[in-house]
Amino acid sequence: MAPIDFSGQTTIVTGASSGIGAAFARELARRGSDVVLVARRRDRLEDLASELRARHHGVRATVAPLDLSEPGAGRRLAAELAGQGIRVDGLVNNAGFGTNGAFHREDPDRLTDEINVDVANLVDLTRAFIEPLRDSGRGILVNVASAAAYTPVPDMAVYAACKAFVLNFTEALWYESRGTGLRVLSLAPGLTRTEFFDRLEGGAYQGSYETPEQVVATAMRTLDRGRRPSVPSGRMNAVMVSLPRLFTRRRTVLIGGRIAARSSGRVGAAV
Repeated sequence: MAPIDFSGQTTIVTGASSGIGAAFARELARRGSDVVLVARRRDRLEDLASELRARHHGVRATVAPLDLSEPGAGRRLAAELAGQGIRVDGLVNNAGFGTNGAFHREDPDRLTDEINVDVANLVDLTRAFIEPLRDSGRGILVNVASAAAYTPVPDMAVYAACKAFVLNFTEALWYESRGTGLRVLSLAPGLTRTEFFDRLEGGAYQGSYETPEQVVATAMRTLDRGRRPSVPSGRMNAVMVSLPRLFTRRRTVLIGGRIAARSSGRVGAAV
């Protein structure tokens, strides 16, 4: 397939205030797409929008502050953009966060927010925009999963399960979207230098980190080729995602737990 021509398109990017989301927004704008920047922090979105407008003449950057922990966020965003006359060709569902620690000690309200952001509103956003994306016939749908999606992760049980949902959900949509021109991809980053780990109890993990720009480059190369429903980013993650094919379920859980423990310097954690 030919590389994607983003000129004249409009792509929504969630979690755009920092990290992988901001890197996606910069790369899409560089390639000519207008962008709708979604996150909670309006000030950061405004700063990024100003940067993109200054760097890329003619690119429209729309700021859409939204709390994705609140149910129905996707439908609210769709109504808001329709009211502004903005037609959407692409969607990057990047927003997400993780919790870690023994499940029986987790804050139930925090877990609910995690599921709302990582799963419920990802589905709501995708459903709200999938028809115009398919009708456009030339855009992208990227759902950011994680290397954790491929194996159970002790001490990060809910996060890994959420990302497993994202992986399977997106691969199914890849099949359903064949022949429409919409390119669908589940992206699985691992350790990446973003604010993600700052929000986790215990902070940063040991290991080889990618930059957000490297992760986005993996996604864009894969989308341009248009053949794969999912892709891990980074060499170590490519090894990690192969574990379920090599070992029994029991062995995979044990290996995943040990790798996580070594990475975090404590018992339990995740990639």
